[in-house]
Amino acid sequence: MPARPRPDLSPSTLPDLPPGLTTRPLEKTDASAVHLLIAAQEMADTGEVAIEEADIVSDWARPSHDLGSRSVGVLDGDELVAYAELMGVDRADTAVAPSHRGRGIGTWLALWLQDLGRRVGSPVIGMPVPQGSPGDRLLEQLGYRVRWTSWVLKLPEGATIPERELPAGHVVRTARPEELRAAHDVLEDAFLEWSVREREAFEDFEAATTGRPGFEPWNLRVVVDPEGTVVGVSLVLVSDDGTTGYVDRLAVRRDQRRRGLAQALLVDSFAQARAHGTTTAELSTDSRTGALGLYERVGMVTTSTWVNRAVELDPTTETAH
Repeated sequence: MPARPRPDLSPSTLPDLPPGLTTRPLEKTDASAVHLLIAAQEMADTGEVAIEEADIVSDWARPSHDLGSRSVGVLDGDELVAYAELMGVDRADTAVAPSHRGRGIGTWLALWLQDLGRRVGSPVIGMPVPQGSPGDRLLEQLGYRVRWTSWVLKLPEGATIPERELPAGHVVRTARPEELRAAHDVLEDAFLEWSVREREAFEDFEAATTGRPGFEPWNLRVVVDPEGTVVGVSLVLVSDDGTTGYVDRLAVRRDQRRRGLAQALLVDSFAQARAHGTTTAELSTDSRTGALGLYERVGMVTTSTWVNRAVELDPTTETAH
C-alpha cells in the first residue's frame, strides 16, 4: 500500500485566536521582548526569574536554527503577548503573558507546535513547564505526558562544596581555544548517553557558547589528564545582575568517572564565579542523569521542580478544530 501523503498543514487549519490578536514569525530583534515575556511567566509561576536574555540570543545564534520558519509571536497591537518555537527535532518553548492567560492562547500555541512538528517530520515534541503551573495543567489536559523531571538547585549563600583531590597529573583550568572541539566532544558524548536527540553540531555549540553575549574564556572550565587530554568540562555563566554563577553544562568522560572530577569541576566553577563577583551558585539536572543525589550530597538544595511534557505526533492527523 502506498504511503499516505503528509497533509500540508498551515496556520489556517488552527482554531481562531481571540479577536484583536495577530501573529508573525519572530526575528532576532525580538529577543528582548521574548525575554521579558518569559520572565513575566516565570515570576508568576515560580516566584523568581531564571531566564537571561543571553540564553535566547545564544540559542538563536545557532546556524541550524531557522527562526523565521520555526517560531510564531502573538501580538496584541504592538505588544508581544505570547510566543512558541521549535528547535531541533523536538524541543519546544512557549510563553504566554500572565495578563493574557485564560483566553485559549496556550492551547493555540500547543496546536501550532503540533502542526509544525508534523510538517518537519518530528515524531514527538516536548517542552519544560514548572510542575503544577497553569502550563503544566494545560498540557496534561491536552494529552501531553511527562517525559522527565528537572530540578533547579542552589548552593546556599556562604556555603561551599567540599574539595576533592584530583588524580595525580590532572589539572582544572580555563579551556584553551584549540580545546573547544574536544570540550564539545566530551559534553556531547556524555549527554547523548541518556538524551534522545541528534548530536549537536560543533558550529551550533561554538555559536551558542563563545558567541553568547558576555562570554569570557574563563567561563569554559576543563579537566585535563597528564597527557593534556580534555576529560571533563564545565560551562559556568554569570547572571545579568552579576549575583549568581550558573553551571550550564557539566560532563566527565565515561572512563574517568568516580574519580572526583565532577566535584572538582563544581568547586572550581563556583570559585571562579565567586572571584568574578557572584554570591550564589545554581545548576539544574533531570531524572535522566541520575545526578541529583550528587548535588544534594555536596550541599545544594532544590529551589524549583519542572517537568518536560511531550506528545507523540501522528504525521497523518490534522489538528482538530
